[in-house]
Amino acid sequence: MTLDRLRPVADRLLTPFVTGADKIGLTPNSVSVISLGVAVAAAVAFVIADPLFYVAGAVFVFANGWLDLIDGALARRQETASAGGDLLDHVIDRYADLTIIGGLAAGVGNFALGFLAVTGVLMTSYLGTQIQAVGLGRAYGGLVGRADRLALIGLTAVAAAVVSDPIVAGYGVVALLLAFFAIIGHITAAQRFWGAWNDL
Repeated sequence: MTLDRLRPVADRLLTPFVTGADKIGLTPNSVSVISLGVAVAAAVAFVIADPLFYVAGAVFVFANGWLDLIDGALARRQETASAGGDLLDHVIDRYADLTIIGGLAAGVGNFALGFLAVTGVLMTSYLGTQIQAVGLGRAYGGLVGRADRLALIGLTAVAAAVVSDPIVAGYGVVALLLAFFAIIGHITAAQRFWGAWNDL
């Protein structure tokens, strides 16, 4: 299910955006910082939890994902890729994940589900970078990667703008998404761990 497999396609679509960012003097690190600001804007919209704000939040989430692709492509264009830039990108991605999911949880007032979702997401990402740290390369595999999460959040936010009533066992679409992240996140982390363990 992972959308990370579509990175080569996305890279081709990025060209005009990367060219534009380069022309106005943006650096990969500045694009990463901007992406965090966009994630904060999404979280604020989700906390408000109004239909129009859910739609705005979805736009911000998709923008965050797109900017996350642009910073790496821009680094390659400018030939400025570095370990420091990679570190900054990973740190900002994690803060963006925490902020967006925290905003969703606060908007529906379900912090327990938010905590479980955040831990699942963080463990998925942690395993990806930890596998890289032990020399096995960056792991993007598993049921749900970051690109999948952002796509699901954006789509769910649009759905939440239309469907506000509970759907299953008193849970609305946002709470169901948090529950999904809580379960699938830990399963994906376990998949990555098991695959890496077998490769060691």
